Amino acid sequence: MGRKFLVALGSAVLALSLAACSGEGAGSGGDTSGEKPGDLTIGVSMPTQTSERWIADGNAVKQKLEAKGYKVDLQYAGDDIPTQSQQVDQMITQGADVLVVAAIDGTALSGQLQAAADAKIPVIAYDRLIRGSKNVDFYVSFDNYKVGVAQATALLVGLGLQNKDGSQGTAKGPFNVELFAGSLDDNNTQYFFGGAMDTLKPFIDGGTLKVKSRQTTIEQVAILRWQQETAQKRMEDLLTSSYNDGARVDGVLSPYDGISRGIITALQNAGYGAAGKKIPVVTGQDAEIASIKLINDGVQGSTVFKDTRLLADQAVNAAEAFLQDKQPQANDTQTYNNGVKVVPSYLLPIATVYKDDIKATLIDSGYWTAEEVAAGQAKK
Repeated sequence: MGRKFLVALGSAVLALSLAACSGEGAGSGGDTSGEKPGDLTIGVSMPTQTSERWIADGNAVKQKLEAKGYKVDLQYAGDDIPTQSQQVDQMITQGADVLVVAAIDGTALSGQLQAAADAKIPVIAYDRLIRGSKNVDFYVSFDNYKVGVAQATALLVGLGLQNKDGSQGTAKGPFNVELFAGSLDDNNTQYFFGGAMDTLKPFIDGGTLKVKSRQTTIEQVAILRWQQETAQKRMEDLLTSSYNDGARVDGVLSPYDGISRGIITALQNAGYGAAGKKIPVVTGQDAEIASIKLINDGVQGSTVFKDTRLLADQAVNAAEAFLQDKQPQANDTQTYNNGVKVVPSYLLPIATVYKDDIKATLIDSGYWTAEEVAAGQAKK
């Protein structure tokens, strides 16, 4: 039956109190290790359905948990913080036994997490670390600093400054590049940008890379909610303000495929990719199918692939461990400090995908089919 909040009147209160005291039945807050999967519910809170990545994440977690017999309450918050707060509140009051939460804002759920802790409901932060609360029990993600390193390295490879094997390339530069970062309310943004800038800084300091706009701080380059339209507008503004003298953009550091497509649209509208005006090198992340087609067509330079099927597996493993009154297996207990505590974590590897990696990394693994890549659309 799991941990449930029950509201009762009259004599029912006494019956429920006795059940709670005996450690049996709803509202007991005891361990669930002796209960059947069909009697247990996992609440899964995802940030948005505007990104195919989050749709895939939510579906993968739900399907894998249901395959083991658990009940799943999957909710999407539409990138709206009050909606996510309300949905998590509802999961708690309706008796979730574990919560899996990919937060919109990593600092906005403290009240909900306290309510979960009071009800002895474990909380698993999914891909985005929840900050400012002691009530985060586990974190499943990828090595997000390495994601940033990989994106910056892909930019250098695309410009010819470095080879894929890490050796020095033949290009000399200087090259004009612009920088983009994700949403500041997402804790991963700091890791992505930090890894990227640590990699690019020697080239910027040495003059091989020039940020013509001079916008180099994370606050200047961040894109709220990772929105494609916001990224397109910023790229258009950069072209108008910093490249109206005939200079060209050679490369753009982009942290996410949706942002990449916004950047590419702005560049194409300005004539890049046509009439002999080469499209700049643009990086990305998440291997979204629309961007994989762009990479296959030679428009986007690369993306960082994070296999969300493996991430879903780890979320399920962690949830099952908590339901069995055990601690999930962590492979990092030092890196992810949420401002209150270091959250034990399980980090997964990442892979950079260039055009010649699409078949081996994405198609052969079953992540996308060749038909989906050709069409740039996922099959329903």
